[in-house]
Amino acid sequence: MTHRSSRVLRVGSLARVEGEGALLLRVAGDRVEEARLRIYEPPRFFEAFLRGRAYTEPPDITSRVCGICPVAYQLSACNAVEDACGVTVDQPLRDLRRLLYCGEWIESHALHIYLLHAPDFLGCDDAIGLARTQRGAVERGLRLKQAGNVLLERLGGRAIHPVNVRLGGFHRVPTRAELRPLAERLRQAADDAWETVRWAAGFDFPEAAVDTDFLALAAQDTYAVESGMPAVLRTDGVRTTFRTSAFLDRVREEQVPHSTALHSRLDGRPHLTGPLARFGVSGHLLSDTARQAAREAGLGDPVDGDVCRNPYRSILVRAVEVVYAVDEALRLIDAYEPPPRPCADVPPVAGTGHGATEAPRGLLYHRYRLDDDGTVTDARIVPPTAQNQGAIEDELARTAQAAVAGGRASDEELTRLCERAIRNHDPCISCSTHFLDLTVVRT
Repeated sequence: MTHRSSRVLRVGSLARVEGEGALLLRVAGDRVEEARLRIYEPPRFFEAFLRGRAYTEPPDITSRVCGICPVAYQLSACNAVEDACGVTVDQPLRDLRRLLYCGEWIESHALHIYLLHAPDFLGCDDAIGLARTQRGAVERGLRLKQAGNVLLERLGGRAIHPVNVRLGGFHRVPTRAELRPLAERLRQAADDAWETVRWAAGFDFPEAAVDTDFLALAAQDTYAVESGMPAVLRTDGVRTTFRTSAFLDRVREEQVPHSTALHSRLDGRPHLTGPLARFGVSGHLLSDTARQAAREAGLGDPVDGDVCRNPYRSILVRAVEVVYAVDEALRLIDAYEPPPRPCADVPPVAGTGHGATEAPRGLLYHRYRLDDDGTVTDARIVPPTAQNQGAIEDELARTAQAAVAGGRASDEELTRLCERAIRNHDPCISCSTHFLDLTVVRT
């Protein structure tokens, strides 16, 4: 490494995440003084152009925020608008929503595990390189993703931006005969999901721990997916819940000069949402099969209070959640009886509604204000990646500091380490309203 009083390095873009952004590292000698995650994609103004639209439109409009997890946006929007209108959807329709969401978890987690994250652990530049040495593993990941896509297609009408979801339920619900063939596909997916856990458990995981609060939804008797109340797991182990309507009182967004995306803080502190948070908050409510997978993966047993805070092991939690989502989908299909009607009536009411679901990347919150005829007068969307950015910046600073202090301080090594640390959290920068140029300033 050439020693100069100052040095600036620019790296084109971060691979294997969605969206564009940059990271600035300011290094003085052997000390990292600053790490700034700069999101420079233009704002996409979804909240602005929801204003003035009919209350029935947010589920379809917001699904366009993300092509990887459109169901998360659709169902968060449905939850919020139905809350504003004082409507509770019947349990059979809620079960169908959960089944649809299981499909999204399966396909999104499989995409991240195999195509985006695993190459970091196996010394490959990308999934193409991984396929050259572990073709069977990549094919297994693609089978899993396809299994999730089939669920989305059957229940949602298509795999990307589903068209069958509507306020109150669905435009059309499937028959038992239509769901039966999916069960056979999911049984094969169950084997692939278990193999994914065993495969990922063999990776070499650096020692690390995130020192931040966890935020995830919690439900009374099930692992929260399509609904629940926000729950906080503090670093000292204290766990509390609060009403979804209080979300914006507890999670405050603020503009930072180096990013077009807002940064969020929970009670004034950085926080993390996503698989690690879900496992910490509600891991004890996973199915028996998924808890066994967690034990085999080395994550411990959440029933005994085991919490994973190593961000590199988030890939294991995602693999366990795939096991759970397949298990849950099979349970829901086996118990399925077509509801008497495809959707509940949702008449317009003036009011404010709040909704949240667990997107694959973490808690996604929507709030809508409606007038008497159901026109949207105001909208707020807080995606998981925007909530995670503060915690990711802190982790980047620690990762870079350890590298600089340990002598692994070349710009190339810092770039690789920081990219890897970011991919631990599967950020969807486009959803964040929105990766990696790296600038290293050395003094």
